[in-house]
Amino acid sequence: MIDIKHHGAVTGVTGSCHELDVGDSGILIDCGLFQGEEEGNRAGASDLSIDFPIEHIKALVVTHVHIDHVGRIPYLLAAGFGGPIICTEPSAIMLPEILEDALKIGFTRDRALIERVLGLIRSRLVPVPYNRWHPVFEDSGSSLSIRFQRAGHILGSAYVECDAESAGKPERIVFSGDLGAPHSPLLPEPKPPEKADRVVIESTYGDKDHESRVDRRYRLKTILENALADGGTVLVPAFSIGRTQELLYEIESLIHEFGNDEVAPDLPWHDLEIVVDSPLAATFTRIYRDLKPFWDAEATELVRQGRHPLSFEQLTVIDSHEDHLNAVDYLTRSHRPCVVLAGSGMCAGGRVVNYLKAMLGDLRNDVLFVGYQAKGTPGRDILTYGPRGGWVELDGQRYDIRARIHQVGGYSAHAGQSDLVRFVSDIQPPPSEIRIVHGDESAKESLRHQFHSVGLAGIMIPGLG
Repeated sequence: MIDIKHHGAVTGVTGSCHELDVGDSGILIDCGLFQGEEEGNRAGASDLSIDFPIEHIKALVVTHVHIDHVGRIPYLLAAGFGGPIICTEPSAIMLPEILEDALKIGFTRDRALIERVLGLIRSRLVPVPYNRWHPVFEDSGSSLSIRFQRAGHILGSAYVECDAESAGKPERIVFSGDLGAPHSPLLPEPKPPEKADRVVIESTYGDKDHESRVDRRYRLKTILENALADGGTVLVPAFSIGRTQELLYEIESLIHEFGNDEVAPDLPWHDLEIVVDSPLAATFTRIYRDLKPFWDAEATELVRQGRHPLSFEQLTVIDSHEDHLNAVDYLTRSHRPCVVLAGSGMCAGGRVVNYLKAMLGDLRNDVLFVGYQAKGTPGRDILTYGPRGGWVELDGQRYDIRARIHQVGGYSAHAGQSDLVRFVSDIQPPPSEIRIVHGDESAKESLRHQFHSVGLAGIMIPGLG
């Protein structure tokens, strides 16, 4: 018997955790944290504990290292999981870094304990190259092998092809993880699987398409020029992995192309200061630079030409907490145009919160969202109520929103509706079952309708039917 179960990313877009059982054994695909409303529905540390049987789980397979896909790994280990953690080679480098940060924020400040947990995780890591079959188990008439293919979401991201066989019946199941949009900076775009009997597909943007890269790049330019004209700060709540690096790449390209043009009165593009105020984002930007072999052809060519898209002279990285507080104070008081990328991406914590508290009430400032904002997060509230002159609650206090609010959806790490439909519809023959996960209810329903419109059948929405 070959069966799929879902332990997260069913009622929303976070907490990804799926189980593939083959005979008497199984694997988990991701084990992530819940955020926003989903976190609220599972409040309390005890709810982060693993609440499903794992005795038969032979391995954890990681699609990528975003916290909503890997954040519960320490709890999985605490529950007694003793198998390998299988991931791509870049993910094996980045996973301990992201979990170290997660452990410090939500688990413990005990440095010795953190190091023990990270040491255990490193000892379990099994890096596997892209496009290479890796056997996971073979026992009692059942077997399973997996293969990673590029997903184009963040560095190291993959969708997972699973070749399973039980009682003489072979089947290929594909778990999409999070798929990236075509033509994103830095990473090759995902190509559809060559075959699949069943597909588990994300639906974050199952109800909309993104603007083209050319359009979003020039819209980014226009927003920055308009926003900086009055001497304010453009604050970008940025995810440490993926969005920060793509934005730096695009901003460097704008500086290169429009260097002598004014981005603000008496301020040429080549003198515009870009600040990354997130130690984690700085760490992953360095890792991205170190992993150039995994960049796409466009980015590799820029490096060959002597460009440094993730390390240009206008870029300032703030590390210490004291320097962070000084930067918030200085930019709040001054009229120096500046672009600040600060974590976290959904404004639910991190250094961006201090900037928001200090700057949301000033008309000179602007907040630019470039990633998905989950329901129940401050980011979603700012995006929803900011344009109406509303307020947002941060750390238990209300803050009026007078800053201008913008969104450039094209910089989302996720594929749009057409990309998701193409990913599945290009599989020939079509899969007999398609499970839609990792999306709000409206996005899942819209994607189901689109799948039906191109003749696909066997579509399920776990939790909805």
